[in-house]
Amino acid sequence: MALVPRVALVTSLLASNTQSHQTKILNFMVGLIRDSTNNLKPEPISTVTNAIKSSATSCKTNIEVGCTHAEKVIIPCKESRVKEAMDMLSIMDEQGIAVDFDTYSFLLQGCTSVKALIEGKRVHAHLLTMGFERNNILAAKLISMYSVSGSGNLMDSRQVFEKMHKPNVCVWNAMIRVYVNNEVCEEALGLYYQMEPAGVQPDKYTFPCVLKACAHLSSLDKGMEIHDYITANGLDSNLSVDNALAAMYSKCGYIDAARHVFLNMREKDVVSWNTMITGYIQNGKCDEALKIFQQMELAGVKPNSVTIASILPACARVADLDQGKQIHDYIIGSGIKSDIMVDNALIDMYAKCGSVEVARHLFDKMPRRDVVSWSAMIAGYAQNGYAEEALEVFRQMQVTRVKANSVTIVSILPACANVAALQHGKEVHGYILRMGIDYRITVWNALIDMYAKCRKIELAGLVFDKMHQRDVVSWNAMIAGYAQNGHLDRALILFRQIKVSGLKPDAVTLVSVLPTCAHLAALQQGKEIHNHTIRHEFDSDVSVGNTLIDMYAKCGRVQVARQVFDKMPQRDVTSWNVMIAGYGIHGHGENALDIFYKMQKAGTEPDYVTFIAILFACSHAGLVDEGLQFFASMSRDYHIMPRLEHYACLVDILGRAGKLDDAYELIKKMPFNPDAGVWGALLGACRTHHNTELGEIVAEHLFELEPENSGYYILLSNIYAASGRWGGVEKVRTMMKERGVKKTPGCSWIEGKNKTHAFFVGDKSHPQSEEIYAVLGKLEEQMKEAGYIADTNFVLHDVQEGEKIGVLCSHSERLAIAFGLLNTDPGTAIRITKNLRVCGDCHHASKFISKLVGREIIVRDAIRFHHFVDGMCSCRDYW
Repeated sequence: MALVPRVALVTSLLASNTQSHQTKILNFMVGLIRDSTNNLKPEPISTVTNAIKSSATSCKTNIEVGCTHAEKVIIPCKESRVKEAMDMLSIMDEQGIAVDFDTYSFLLQGCTSVKALIEGKRVHAHLLTMGFERNNILAAKLISMYSVSGSGNLMDSRQVFEKMHKPNVCVWNAMIRVYVNNEVCEEALGLYYQMEPAGVQPDKYTFPCVLKACAHLSSLDKGMEIHDYITANGLDSNLSVDNALAAMYSKCGYIDAARHVFLNMREKDVVSWNTMITGYIQNGKCDEALKIFQQMELAGVKPNSVTIASILPACARVADLDQGKQIHDYIIGSGIKSDIMVDNALIDMYAKCGSVEVARHLFDKMPRRDVVSWSAMIAGYAQNGYAEEALEVFRQMQVTRVKANSVTIVSILPACANVAALQHGKEVHGYILRMGIDYRITVWNALIDMYAKCRKIELAGLVFDKMHQRDVVSWNAMIAGYAQNGHLDRALILFRQIKVSGLKPDAVTLVSVLPTCAHLAALQQGKEIHNHTIRHEFDSDVSVGNTLIDMYAKCGRVQVARQVFDKMPQRDVTSWNVMIAGYGIHGHGENALDIFYKMQKAGTEPDYVTFIAILFACSHAGLVDEGLQFFASMSRDYHIMPRLEHYACLVDILGRAGKLDDAYELIKKMPFNPDAGVWGALLGACRTHHNTELGEIVAEHLFELEPENSGYYILLSNIYAASGRWGGVEKVRTMMKERGVKKTPGCSWIEGKNKTHAFFVGDKSHPQSEEIYAVLGKLEEQMKEAGYIADTNFVLHDVQEGEKIGVLCSHSERLAIAFGLLNTDPGTAIRITKNLRVCGDCHHASKFISKLVGREIIVRDAIRFHHFVDGMCSCRDYW
């Protein structure tokens, strides 16, 4: 039968067969062409070939016409058509056609590229049958093929390696590379150290992998040891090895060594420069990274997309928007392909530099977005205070069915926390559970922070308790959460627990827990934490130093606060502000002014908080003229416009000095509406100076602004009571009842040996109550003998005088003083904190008690400190 009629017959058969049969028929026909070449008369072979190609196209069947059998396997492998190549392998099997080394090599390469484990195992079986399994090159490819199918197949890779009689360096390198790529770096290094004993010399392809393993493990010692070996064996001039060395040193935090390697490289490629840029950024030296980028351009090395994606985060971290814009212009002008990685880096840079609108513009223009794009945009909005916009982008992401990852979640949860959007936070938590998002420790930590800031500390605690593994950030989030939600004792308990957990508290831990000591006036615990900072060398940290100053000042030890301040190697504006405020709450106005003047000499520019602190200090020290001068100076000399807080301080300065009319006129001339802080300062002055008429006017404003704040009702009652207007007192009481306003109970607390003890007015719940009241009764008699007369104007009930005295004697601060006398060493100071302003009669009584018992009594109320010593108070009755 002539060839051309056979082609026609085959073509007709193709239409009635399946695609797999069509392929076999065509392959048969191609072979027939070769066998019958001498009989191709009168048709040339090109005619027949074109006919078969046409038939194959119409049947949608891939067939390599005019190729050898091996090529029919190799070509599909190169194009990732592995199944088709395997079909051809089966045909060769059926026809008894031998498969050569190259064919198996390409088959394994194809299986590796598409992660085709099943097909790869079939090839492996072929190798075993054909006796190729001990070929070093094929063994290396088998090892790689098994590894890319997942870390669960690493044992298969290792078995291939172990079955080799004498694997060469290529096989060793393949096995090491497999371990490194799957982050089993200890095994990779272990294998490396077995090479020389096995008679195999590591080569230039070995070291990039083992150095990467050292970097992953942060094993600087092993990295340096391998560097010595490289130098001794003359491999330190290899570009890939040098790049790997620089990367290893960078990732191990030894950036100077990385720079040394970089500077001594005989040649550098774009990878070399990228490695140094990334290294500097990873080590927090973004300015150096930007310098390297500039040097790269001067050296004539063209940056690529990896360079751009690496350098833009440096601009973001130092908030260098101008440099970021220049790089953006460079991308456009140089023709660098702006791929998705570069676009994501640009969005991140603009967002972190505060240009969130530009970031959004770039985001909207992106032809394709991945999870990194969405995460960058969400984080950008959240970090710039646009919580609602961040939540909206997250919703849009869900609509597009792009699955969020742990980075997305860690970006969106702070947005929920910042606007106390508990429901949104719960929805994100539900999304995590539904979508099976990897519960990385960062996600757990973000959930704790979100629930704590949404005032659901019990839910934060549940998340914390469920964590199988915690890092120091987990503990910090929980400690800060307890502190922010008023669970101060729990915050201190948790701090003690972290120390026995095996984790070391860091600077953030200390900055979170010290304010709880300050709030509770827990001086002893504050001292213990201070000792911890010294032992672990945190005392040079500026934030820790600032918090220590605040803690000591609020625990009544302003002299120790000053010692901490003086020993600080570095100070920021907060350091000066905290020290000024510390002197202010103790009534040491002159010392506060001295710190301000030292701040000026040191060249530190004051901010608006500085002036709040200095005005407060002037207020509580009676420095009226100085206060007025500072108020005028802040806008004149420092271009800081006064805020409501500054006006509140100035009103307080005038009011305390008895200049009530001036204070009232100042309020009326303010450039904005006064808030409760401003009016509250004037109402307090009205009480001090018994101005009932103005007090009533001021109180009306306060009742409108904060109708549920019981403190203002009590102040007005005090004003009425002091003038004997019991009808007014009853009117206020009725008003509070009708409006559902409840008086905040006075509470005083004092630190014991291992616990803080709290007392309320008339409290008899303490185990030592009987002894406490006995001490108070004895003190009452001694005080009367010394000339003390109770000021019953501070009892807001129209009852008999004896009953009023009984109420005064059981005020919370007096109970705390009695407890202190019973439970502290003679001669030591008694330190008490009260949640409200100390009452006038208790202030008077505390002077007498301090003289009678020969002890210093330090009381911190809601406004300031009172140091009672030998019958005198540090406030000089100016409070």
